[in-house]
Amino acid sequence: MNEKTVTLAGQTLALRPSGALFWPEQSLLCVSDLHLGKSERIARRGGALLPPYETHDTLTRLDEELTQTGARSVICLGDSFDDIAAAESLTEEETLWIARMQAGRDWVWVEGNHDPGPVDFGGSHKSEVEIEDLIFRHIATTDGVGELSGHFHPKARFVARGRMISRPCFLLDDRRLMLPSFGTYTGGLCWTDRAFAALFPRGGRAYLTGKTVTEVPMPVAQAAE
Repeated sequence: MNEKTVTLAGQTLALRPSGALFWPEQSLLCVSDLHLGKSERIARRGGALLPPYETHDTLTRLDEELTQTGARSVICLGDSFDDIAAAESLTEEETLWIARMQAGRDWVWVEGNHDPGPVDFGGSHKSEVEIEDLIFRHIATTDGVGELSGHFHPKARFVARGRMISRPCFLLDDRRLMLPSFGTYTGGLCWTDRAFAALFPRGGRAYLTGKTVTEVPMPVAQAAE
């Protein structure tokens, strides 16, 4: 299998090459930072005119994950839409596509900083979700235990065999698991950035996404002086 299995708070979780997380015991798929409608939001605010295909690409990959895992529940871990107006700008085809994926599934939209309030889609809207000993929220807290979060779009960057490697990654220690951004056009924050210092003070393990999930040690980020 191309996925990697890890344990957090006594629960077994599968890290998928796509950047999605699957919890087999709960038949639950979790994705973070879809940022649907990002190209529309950038254009609306006078930025670069990016090809408006990222929503279609992101939904395609999400649909594939649902098919491959057979998940009966879905948690979208915040910043599912690039802003509230971007959610409203989705085409009828995209809106119906989301509705079709939601059909027969328990679907939760966790609030993010880009989409802080309910949007006009099916499913439920919550600030965070607690299941068993795991808690799902958008932004990690320094005292979180058994915490799954997103927000930072973690990305590994290092030199291997003379080549620069740069990939979105999961970050894991004994207290928390941070998911990479699942959305297209979303970029990432380098794993050595000081933003990770308080959350992973002793470093941890990084799981790089791609064709397969590759485990590497996570360096210790430097805190601000």
